[in-house]
Amino acid sequence: MLTISQLAAYAGVTVRAVRHYHQIGLLPEPERDASGYRRYGATAVVSLIKIRTLANAGVPLSQIAELLRADAATFAEAVKRIDDQLRDEVERLDASRKQIAQLAAGDSLLVPPEVVCYLDRLRQIGASERIVAGERDGWILVAARWPDQIREWMPSKLAELEDPRMVRLYRVLSEIAGSDGGDDDPRLAEAADILADLLEQAYAAGEAQASEWASDDLPFDLLDAFAVESDPRMERMQQLMRERGWAGWTRLERLAEPPG
Repeated sequence: MLTISQLAAYAGVTVRAVRHYHQIGLLPEPERDASGYRRYGATAVVSLIKIRTLANAGVPLSQIAELLRADAATFAEAVKRIDDQLRDEVERLDASRKQIAQLAAGDSLLVPPEVVCYLDRLRQIGASERIVAGERDGWILVAARWPDQIREWMPSKLAELEDPRMVRLYRVLSEIAGSDGGDDDPRLAEAADILADLLEQAYAAGEAQASEWASDDLPFDLLDAFAVESDPRMERMQQLMRERGWAGWTRLERLAEPPG
């Protein structure tokens, strides 16, 4: 007859595990002897080894009791069911591992590859990491709504970065983002002037017309709200753009008549 410590050692488990199996009804708990100790016989050892083997194989504790009572056919069916569950779990974990591995690549976990190239190009032209992070988060919102359009839009977005005025715009915005200036920061007006100039040129060339997808208000509302949440000075930028004849922020639209 074995003590609980001897039983656990023989079966290769901990005393705590044995007590847990008692608590959940998986291993019968023997009566205490005259000395007040619980004593275990050979049947308990065999049962505990079976439990340990099934648990180590990945069988949930809640299903082990059923397997211990099952005949050969029922046992085989239950094992196949558990195997199917484990396979699904392995596939899920493999997918998670691939995503975790992508963390080392930074932005690629969050946005499509085309956007990653665009963000890298922003860094190359001198945009600050804060501005790049804001762009990335904005593209997360865009990709969630229009995942199939990203590849179509990226060539023109990259082409815009070849314009020295756009380069200067991102650098000015980076300077603003890195400062603690208020709404009176003169660089806000410079940024608005550059952006208005770019928009007027696009409008004259017929490139600033609203596309069919632009009628979807929610993403643009979210993007505008995100810009202000990221930097409250963007409200001032929107006001400056209105003074220059353009309403909005993410989806800038030309006013019929500029104010004033």
